[in-house]
Amino acid sequence: MLFQVGGEGTRPTFFEMAAAQQLPASLRAALTYSLGVFALRRSFLHKILDYEDEFFAALMLILEGHSLRTTDASFAESLYGLRRKSVRLRLRKDSVRKDSGEEVQHSGLEKRQRILSVVFLVVLPYFKSKLHAIYNKEREARLRESLWGAEDQGFDEADFFTGDDSIVSREPSGNEELSVRVQLATKIKKFIAVCYPWIHASCEGLSFTYQLLYLLDATGFYSLGLQALGIQVCRATGQELMDTSSRISKIRNHERERLRGPPWLKTVQGALLSCSYAVLDYAQTGLIAAVFIFKMMEWWYQSAEERLSAPTVYPPPPPPPAPKMAIEGIPLPPNRSLCALCLQKRANPSVVTVSGFVFCYSCVFKYVSKYKRCPVTLIPASVDQIRRLFHDT
Repeated sequence: MLFQVGGEGTRPTFFEMAAAQQLPASLRAALTYSLGVFALRRSFLHKILDYEDEFFAALMLILEGHSLRTTDASFAESLYGLRRKSVRLRLRKDSVRKDSGEEVQHSGLEKRQRILSVVFLVVLPYFKSKLHAIYNKEREARLRESLWGAEDQGFDEADFFTGDDSIVSREPSGNEELSVRVQLATKIKKFIAVCYPWIHASCEGLSFTYQLLYLLDATGFYSLGLQALGIQVCRATGQELMDTSSRISKIRNHERERLRGPPWLKTVQGALLSCSYAVLDYAQTGLIAAVFIFKMMEWWYQSAEERLSAPTVYPPPPPPPAPKMAIEGIPLPPNRSLCALCLQKRANPSVVTVSGFVFCYSCVFKYVSKYKRCPVTLIPASVDQIRRLFHDT
């Protein structure tokens, strides 16, 4: 299944490269959403969601390794009809004009380049996501510490590393080992919190620079990783697309010929290989369908969700007018922290909800029980309209 975005020649357009680069993120979003829906009925799927990074990295490791081995392209690039080719620069000289230039020669990928491609496609994004998660947790911890203090930080870290409260109180050596581990983990987290923003900004800046140069046709490499590996992504020719299926069949036949053992064991191994190949083929097709179904649903419900989640914002209503003090009511003392009934500092401050004035609880309870009104405004009130205040204002 191929999706051509446009353009002529062997050099892919910027939009083809961008679409291939964004496909894994869309695939991860689709899988996470699907697992979240199924986990509502199958609780064991929550374990997969708890290890989302590891699950997706293992899945992409299988897909990328299989795709690079059979098509010389990543999983996303193969969908768009792209191929990775090794680049060799050879200086050429023109004896007439006496100028020099570079001639680019393409060839198939080497085994080292396939392995390093998997590292750049799977391993590095996995570590980046883990560092990003650690940075977010550390930032939230610092914000929480600035708001509430760091009183119980050591307890949380101890629980995180041991998972058992009784270990802390068993042996002194265990406490020392635990404290060393906690201190080391804290230093590592602080180091990541300080360095990660700079590393992330540098990677994003280099990525933007290479993409801009590629868009302006100033370089043939879409990213720094491709240039470090000496790989250029090219649009596959018709012959290469036709040779892909025959190449896959040759690889699979060669693997069947390498089977060793008695005939019955070879039969079992061949059946297992055929099943694994079928699973890979169906998985690729299913993942492609999941991405496009997810994108279609996202586009379909986007306008409706925006209308539902963005209600009309009205200006806040004006505050109610301040209650007027009655002429025959009890006057308020100059000091606002004193009770108007006993003229002492308020004890167990309580408010009369009909007026908003605050008194001592015992004073206002006796007054309202006897006169059935607010002492200051003389508005009718009952003891059920007295509310305790936990912060004296």
